[in-house]
Amino acid sequence: MLTAKRKEDIFYKLFIEYAEKIVKAGESFVDLVKNYEEVEDKVSSIKVLETECDMEAHKILKALNGSFVTPFDREDIYSVTREMDDIVDSLEEVANRFLVFNVHAVKPEAVYMADLIMQSIRELDVLFKHLSEMKKNQIVREQIIEVNRIENEGDVIYRKALAKLFREEKDPIELIKWKHLFEELEASLDSCENVANIMEGVVMKYA
Repeated sequence: MLTAKRKEDIFYKLFIEYAEKIVKAGESFVDLVKNYEEVEDKVSSIKVLETECDMEAHKILKALNGSFVTPFDREDIYSVTREMDDIVDSLEEVANRFLVFNVHAVKPEAVYMADLIMQSIRELDVLFKHLSEMKKNQIVREQIIEVNRIENEGDVIYRKALAKLFREEKDPIELIKWKHLFEELEASLDSCENVANIMEGVVMKYA
């Protein structure tokens, strides 16, 4: 029979595996926007990774449904799992829309935002690797602060990108396309911050 501590450890392990899978999805997305070639194949690969991330989320929710012992509040586990899912969903949406919108070249601001998303994802990966140690050190708090800082930087880039788009783009179709793409990139960054904010609440309650 598993001890209560062992049951808690399962959740930490599942979150680590989930975060690592999100890192792979983020890396594939960054490769797409920075090396915008063989787009259809790369978009298909991102879709596969998005599906794999969904499976990781389902593992956590299945464990949650079957367990009375959790390392922190069930509501927080559910919420952070869904927000992690939204990070990748937004990236997959952007990748797919590159094809649907017949995008020929990626705007520099989108590449910048992709880099920021990747930075946030890596910070979250470190956070989850040290989550079980949140009572012993400051690493989790440091990652939360850094994700918030990155999201603030992303807000600035997002606003500048939209301002430039509405100021310079004369083709209304292109304007609509890129407005949607920038919004989805911002949504991915927001989801990263939402994960960090939920975990900040967890730390305040349990550390």
